[in-house]
Amino acid sequence: MLGPSGSGKTTLLTALGGRISGKLSGSIKYNGKPFSNPMKRNTGFVTQDDVLYPHLTVTETLVFTALLRLPNSLTKEEKIMHAEAVITQLGLTTCKNSIIGGPFLRGVSGGERKRVSIGQEMLINPSLLLLDEPTSGLDSTTAQRIVSTLWELANGGRTIVMTIHQPSSRLFYLFHKVLLLSEGNSLYYGEGSAAMDYFSSIGYAPSVAMNPSDFMLDLANGVSSDDSCDDQKTIKQTLVSAQKSYLAAKLKAELEEIDNRPQNKGEDKQFGRWPTTWWQQFTVLLKRGVKERRYESFSGLKICQVLVVAIISGLLWWQSDVSHIQDQIGLLFFYTGFWGFFPLFQAIFTFPQERKMLGKERSSGMYRLSSYFMARTTSDLPMELILPTIFVTITYWMAGLKPTAGNFFRTLFVLLFNVLVSQGLGLALGALVMDQRSATTLGSVIMLTFQLAGGYYVQHVPAFIAWIRYISVTHYTYKLLMGSQYKSSDTYPCGSGVCSFGDYPAIQKVGLDGQVVAVFALAIMLVGYRLLAYFSLMRIGVTKKY
Repeated sequence: MLGPSGSGKTTLLTALGGRISGKLSGSIKYNGKPFSNPMKRNTGFVTQDDVLYPHLTVTETLVFTALLRLPNSLTKEEKIMHAEAVITQLGLTTCKNSIIGGPFLRGVSGGERKRVSIGQEMLINPSLLLLDEPTSGLDSTTAQRIVSTLWELANGGRTIVMTIHQPSSRLFYLFHKVLLLSEGNSLYYGEGSAAMDYFSSIGYAPSVAMNPSDFMLDLANGVSSDDSCDDQKTIKQTLVSAQKSYLAAKLKAELEEIDNRPQNKGEDKQFGRWPTTWWQQFTVLLKRGVKERRYESFSGLKICQVLVVAIISGLLWWQSDVSHIQDQIGLLFFYTGFWGFFPLFQAIFTFPQERKMLGKERSSGMYRLSSYFMARTTSDLPMELILPTIFVTITYWMAGLKPTAGNFFRTLFVLLFNVLVSQGLGLALGALVMDQRSATTLGSVIMLTFQLAGGYYVQHVPAFIAWIRYISVTHYTYKLLMGSQYKSSDTYPCGSGVCSFGDYPAIQKVGLDGQVVAVFALAIMLVGYRLLAYFSLMRIGVTKKY
């Protein structure tokens, strides 16, 4: 498919691949049969942008794709062999152990990255392979290698349809057929070698020898090389009319001939609803997620951030005893604040960053949304829970909180519970907004509101706004943390006598009772926020079911 920018190449290709949403008119047929979902899952589609995980190697990328896309009629070892065969077929052997890389991470070259994208689709051995501008951004030599590879695949018995903006003459003569588009209209469809003769026959011939694709693009833009005074609109209308007069009838006859061919009734039945089971999808996605994000999750910067804050906090609250009850309460509230914001902002970026990958893989019917969601949220748990555990272990004993195992583990449990709930809120906000900057702003406002209503800063909250505390993660966590350290019946020295913890004003306003209710409320939030994130992913349309 050839044409200038905005001519409709990508739109048509995406529609043919069944990967465009919205209302479409007309019909799409594959070998004379309606293009169905099972057929679509056996069709390769390579997007213009290479959507790949930067930290995975070439082999890992293709092996994980094979394990997800190839059916269970093949064993795991056979799927891996398929991936290795594709690596050899596409000439990726020399870089198979190199990481893909990205804008700020050195990896394979642009041509190799494009071949990896093609390889992902070749794994399913598609009879139809669609590619959206596979030579975009590549130098002429690399583009020649990519198209030559596709030419060899086409000669091997596959149908390959690709869009291209401005191919060189070497590339143009590799194409068996060419479709020229202009503003959504077809100006030519037929043999590539016969294109120049056709345009000459209708009065449009180049005045000098030139690249056929350059000449055809000029015509598609309404620019003629002769001395005609016709404006661009007239030239385009003339070409559209000529196509309908000279080519449409021949094309219609070809299509009718295809429709009249005997059809294989069992063609659709070879494809199941999903190529693998839910558990297989979950385990492969989990392993892939851990491998890809191990560099980010276990980054030295993040670990140093938590350790530095933990040590500073421990020194500031060094060995504060029960006589410094206000200081201890301040530390407990700091726990809720720091471990509310930290996991929230880590989780907010989860789905916006993976939107393209999720859309690409789900559109090809690779896995269920539920298996992806569970694997994606589970893969982040180790670091999400290890860091707060280290933080509490350092600050708890340095600050002189109750030195018993029961109190320590109860405090740790509450804090980890808070981390999981805050993480769920971040996932929900990211999935709802799908814009990192907007989601971060919204998350800051919500978490700050929860903190202000938590019961530490303002103890005499006006009744008309006091309801916020009942939806505040901070309020329930703060209540549970105080319950992990104090009991109403316990006393502490005050003045010349002793006082009850339950009577201390800051504790009394929040209350040490209702611990079970607080746990139940956080449990509802834990499940509710994740369900909201899941349904938000379904709602925004990136996970359209196929």
